[in-house]
Amino acid sequence: MLSTPTPILRAGLRENRRKLTRPRQVVLEIISQANHHLTPAEIYRQAKMKYPHLGLTTVYRTLDLLVELGYVQRIHLAEGCHSYAPIAQSHGHHLVCSNCGRAEEFSDCDLEGLVQSLQGKTGYAIDVHVLELMGLCPDCQTKARGRKR
Repeated sequence: MLSTPTPILRAGLRENRRKLTRPRQVVLEIISQANHHLTPAEIYRQAKMKYPHLGLTTVYRTLDLLVELGYVQRIHLAEGCHSYAPIAQSHGHHLVCSNCGRAEEFSDCDLEGLVQSLQGKTGYAIDVHVLELMGLCPDCQTKARGRKR
């Protein structure tokens, strides 16, 4: 769980000529306080309780902005949907539980060799990468073992 980085977010928004509006702050708070990644609908439902005038379009626009600024990471789910999780580190990736949705951030991905190789083979100038690994978290593994007995 993250605490909301309001001063950092405010500075990042100011650099990009954006304001820290109440709807943006509420959306970031919801994501930062969650213990698993959230879909836009879940964020909207929770944020609407804190800020009743919030619209779903505002949630989507805010999520896009927060991803663009690097405060939130879009997680691609197997069903083709997206969910969102906070980024605590400047270079982070997520382990995502395919059962309960829990997401944990990690930074050690050691992909530099692969990135260099792909740049050489394809001619792309790769400047960002996203890594998501999916599987069962320890709690869900324990529950699954308990059901098999």
